[in-house]
Amino acid sequence: MKIETVGLDLAKTLFQVHGVDSQEHIVVRKQLRRPDILPFFAKIEPCVVGMEACGSSHYWGRELTKLGHTVRLIAPQFVRPYVKSNKTDAADAEAICEAVRRPHMRFVPIKTQAQQAMLSLHRARAGLVKSRTALANQIRGLLSEFGIVLPQGESDCSGKGLSKPCPTPSMSFANRSEP
Repeated sequence: MKIETVGLDLAKTLFQVHGVDSQEHIVVRKQLRRPDILPFFAKIEPCVVGMEACGSSHYWGRELTKLGHTVRLIAPQFVRPYVKSNKTDAADAEAICEAVRRPHMRFVPIKTQAQQAMLSLHRARAGLVKSRTALANQIRGLLSEFGIVLPQGESDCSGKGLSKPCPTPSMSFANRSEP
C-alpha cells in the first residue's frame, strides 16, 4: 500500500511515525530512532509529512523536503483537538496525521537556516537586555537599602546628557555605621 500522509511526532531520541493511505487506513505505525529517520523517509515515495512546529521541526522539514516530501508544520494548539486518547507519542503522531489532512488547517512556513540564525541572534540579544535590566534593578534595590537612591533607567547614570553626575556614596558601605 502507498503511504499518502505521515504524521511525525518529534522528540530527542525516539520519533513516532504514523502513516495512512488515501483511504485513511493505517499503513505504518512505528517508533524510530533519530539516525533511522532519514533512511526511512528515503525509502518511501514522496508524500505529505506533517509535524508539530517545535524544536528541530524546521531542520527536519528542510531535510525531508530535500528527499522530495511535502512537509507541513502545524502549530501545537491546532493539533491538540485531534488527540483522541491520552497524550502519548503514538497518539500525537496520529493526531498530527489527521490534522494535516484537514482542508482549512493553517500551517507554519519552514524557516531557512539564515532565518533561524537571525532569530537566534534576536533571542540572544533580548535575553541580554532582560538580564541587564534585571541586574540594574537589583543593584538599584540593594543601594536603596543603604539610603542611596538612583534614578531609573541606565542612561540616567551613563554621564551622557546629564547636567550633574549621578550621586555616589561618600563613604564605603563597610565603614558606614548605623545611627
